[in-house]
Amino acid sequence: MTREKNTFYITTPIYYVNDKPHIGHAYTTILADVLSRYHRAQGDEVFFLTGVDEHGQKVQQAAEKAGISPQEHCDRMVVHFQKTWEKLEITNDSFIRTTSDFHKKAVQDVLQDLWDKDEIYEHEYGGYYCVGCERFYTTKELVDGKCPQHLKEPEYIKEKNYFFKMGKYQEWLIDYINRNPAFIQPESRKNEVLGFLKGKLEDLCISRPKSRLSWGIELPFDKSYVTYVWFDALLNYVTAIGYKQDEKLFEKWWPANYHLIGKDIVTTHCVYWPTMMKAAGIPLPKTIFAHGWWLINETKMSKSLQNIVKPLDLVDKYGSDPVRYFLIRDMVLGQDANFSEEMFIKRYNSDLANDFGNLASRISTLIRKNYGNIIPPEINPGPDEQNLRKNAESLPGKVHNLINELRLNEAIEVIIAFVRSINRFMEIKAPWKLVRLDLDQAGTVLYTAAEGLRIAAKLLEPVMPGKIDLILNAFPVVSNEFAWGNLKNGEPLGMLPILFPRVQIDKPAPAPIKAAEIVKEKDLNLITIDDFFKAQLVTARVLEAEPVPETTKLLKLQVDMGKDRRQIVAGIAEHYTPEDLIGKTIVVVANLQPATIRGIKSNGMLLAAKKGKQLKLVTVMDDIAPGSSVG
Repeated sequence: MTREKNTFYITTPIYYVNDKPHIGHAYTTILADVLSRYHRAQGDEVFFLTGVDEHGQKVQQAAEKAGISPQEHCDRMVVHFQKTWEKLEITNDSFIRTTSDFHKKAVQDVLQDLWDKDEIYEHEYGGYYCVGCERFYTTKELVDGKCPQHLKEPEYIKEKNYFFKMGKYQEWLIDYINRNPAFIQPESRKNEVLGFLKGKLEDLCISRPKSRLSWGIELPFDKSYVTYVWFDALLNYVTAIGYKQDEKLFEKWWPANYHLIGKDIVTTHCVYWPTMMKAAGIPLPKTIFAHGWWLINETKMSKSLQNIVKPLDLVDKYGSDPVRYFLIRDMVLGQDANFSEEMFIKRYNSDLANDFGNLASRISTLIRKNYGNIIPPEINPGPDEQNLRKNAESLPGKVHNLINELRLNEAIEVIIAFVRSINRFMEIKAPWKLVRLDLDQAGTVLYTAAEGLRIAAKLLEPVMPGKIDLILNAFPVVSNEFAWGNLKNGEPLGMLPILFPRVQIDKPAPAPIKAAEIVKEKDLNLITIDDFFKAQLVTARVLEAEPVPETTKLLKLQVDMGKDRRQIVAGIAEHYTPEDLIGKTIVVVANLQPATIRGIKSNGMLLAAKKGKQLKLVTVMDDIAPGSSVG
């Protein structure tokens, strides 16, 4: 039964042109590319969109500082993204720039439609404006009077602007999210959005006066204003495929199968964008998937910390395929992942040099030396060969299921585990010895290993297209399908270079060993028993839990303390979901001075143990009443 051919439309965010690409940009784009290549191989018709966001105040200011026009600044900066994607072998079908005439015209058409439908109105507004975020904040959203993202004091601005009636769609959006479980993924991000929507959804300011910002798309109904950069940028997903220009093309590709985004832009994509589409009469995309952040040595990337990892530096040093492999292999979609060059090298040496590359080298060398470089036939395979064949035949189905569930790291683990099984098979059979005793039997071992490697390589092709092409082009085949037996015996094996040379880790010289020293009491920062009992530790039962809007780490808890009920804000959202906590008995510092966090009063602090990336709440083994003393 042949698989039905489908269309598959996938997008990355459009990246802000004021930045050069970093490893986070590269990850999202490689992820989209791997899924695109996979669906093309499945016979689907694919449209893969990426691009750059070129309007806004930061672009205007950077251009003024450089003494050039904003358009010239964009033209210079966009090249960094295009060159990076080329080096990373990204196969996007379109690269959109929001300064393109077709996009600007379509955005103005949407604005005019919404104005005509009374979805936009004029209003005077005062608020705290952050240039870095290009958005207004309320006083409650500020942290110690500063922007929560950039930790800088925003400027208070009062001016007339135009607003989109976003608030009227609040109940509709909550209902849509609940009725369509695949719409926002993973579950933690869906819960975050639903938590945000528990508060009042305000209308969205969608304009900026030209007196303050001239670099943007002019409002068609008021030439004194340009549109808000996010309103402009989000529409790229539909303008790139013909919306308001070629309705037949648009209907072919829309709705998108996946919008891939980072978790820091969930609100714009999962609240602003759906309400905009609802107002404009555009069907919603099938899935918005928000992946985690790449942390550098456990810390978020930041210009101020100077820990930005540039993908081109890695590609120049190690090649495109190992970079693609590591990023897809080492991040669980939806969770944060840690990057260090040492971790990268260890993964490279273990999976690629030792397991995959060494197997390819072994097989090709033995065939070249003992069979005149001709693929030997498979003659009377024994139980070991039949078992490996059985595993190879079931492998594509397992991998396809995992990829369709967006469990790409697990899919790669399954493939590499199979490659390791071929290496064990080779060790057991030892064809380098067997060839001196039974040439046919040794040939069957090598055919089995080579055909298993071919199938594994074909499954890895979307991840490492360059290196895998070298293998697949070297193997003579009847057809390029996964079916066992397509490796053609009696034909010459092409030359294979060393695919993944081992990389040496430069280790620092060991520190000189010092004699053990007696630890003095004053170095232990000792406290008295009276000091300890100043902290009132009591048990508390979690009654309610919800994410704090527009944060990724904070949860707001309502807890029963026995004598009273309290609200506590805790930075545990990356380790526990609200559902994990409700009903749990935890330990709380009851006499801690109240604090205000993100505009929310927190009256107490829960206890937790932390080591590295692990964090576990301190709980009690058996059930005990809330308010029980601890210590």
